[in-house]
Amino acid sequence: MPSMRPGAGGRSYVLRFISGKYQGGEFPIVNDKPIIVGRSSDLDMVLVEDMVSRKHARITMQQDQIWIEDLGSTNGTFVNGEKIKRARLKEGDRVLIGTSILKVIAGEGGRAAESTDAAKRDLENVAAARRTTQARTMSGSIEEVPLPDLLQLFATSKKNGVLVIRTENDDIGKIYLRKGVIYYATINDLDDVQAMKSIFRMLTWQKGLFDLDPPDEREFPNEMNLSVQEVLMEGLRQLDEFNEIRNELPDLNSRLVFSQPVIPPFKDLKPEELDILQLAHNYGHLETVLNKSAATDLDTVQIILKLIKNAYLRPE
Repeated sequence: MPSMRPGAGGRSYVLRFISGKYQGGEFPIVNDKPIIVGRSSDLDMVLVEDMVSRKHARITMQQDQIWIEDLGSTNGTFVNGEKIKRARLKEGDRVLIGTSILKVIAGEGGRAAESTDAAKRDLENVAAARRTTQARTMSGSIEEVPLPDLLQLFATSKKNGVLVIRTENDDIGKIYLRKGVIYYATINDLDDVQAMKSIFRMLTWQKGLFDLDPPDEREFPNEMNLSVQEVLMEGLRQLDEFNEIRNELPDLNSRLVFSQPVIPPFKDLKPEELDILQLAHNYGHLETVLNKSAATDLDTVQIILKLIKNAYLRPE
C-alpha cells in the first residue's frame, strides 16, 4: 500500500482560508519548505491587513509533522482558540492570524506541488474578488467554524465588534463583544428575550453565515460582562439537558391552556412555577411563554412539563 504521509506523493495538506479577506483561498503545505506568513510583500504567504505583523508566523512540515511558530507578532497566533508560541498542527485544526481563520485540510499531491508564487497570486486574486463583493473583513460559515469555536477564537484574540449570524430560516443573531468579553446579545432584535437566553439559543444553530461587524457604540439595558468560557460552559450544559427532554415538549406553536377544571391546588406550586402558569394564561403560545419567561429555556420547559404532567396545563 502506498504511503499516505504528507510529502510522500500520495496525500498532502493545504491551509484553507475559511474566514477573512482571503476566504476561499488555499495555500499548500510542502514538505521541507517553510511558509513564512506576514504582511511584508517578500514573504511566502502575504496577508495584507493591520492585525498581521510584517513577519508573523512560520509553518513547516517535516515528514508527517506540521508545526506552526509565532515569530513575535504583535497580535499573536492562535490554534483552536489558544494563543501559541509553537504548536503542532493536525488535520482539522484552525489557525487564527489577524482576521483570517485557516483550516488544515487534506489535499491532493498535485496541489502541494504548486509553487509559492502561484499560491501568493491565488490569494491576491481571492482578496481582490472579495473586495468587490463585500466590505466586511471577517466572515464565514458556522458549519466550518462552529459558534463555540468562533467565540473562543474571538475571546482569546480579544476582538471588538458585533458577531452577526444569519441562519437559513432568516433568523439573525447578534453577539456584542468588547475585548473578547460578551456584553449583550439578541435574536431578531427581540427585546423580550434576555441576552443570555439568546446566546444559549444560538448555540443550537448548526448552519448559517457569520460576519464580524464593527463595534456598536450604543448602550444596552442590563448589559452583561461575561467571559466566553463562562457562557459556553453553562450554555453547553443546558443544551445537553435540553436535548434530553426535547422529544417530550409540545410544538412551539402549541397553545398552553388551563385544564378544565383545575383540580390540583395552586398552593402546591412554587413561586417560579406560578410565574410560568401566569405567562401561559396571559400569552398562551409555548414560544411566547419561552420568550417572556425570566428563567432560562431549560428551566422554563422543565416547569411547563411539570405543569402539564400535574394537570395544571394542557397543550392544544
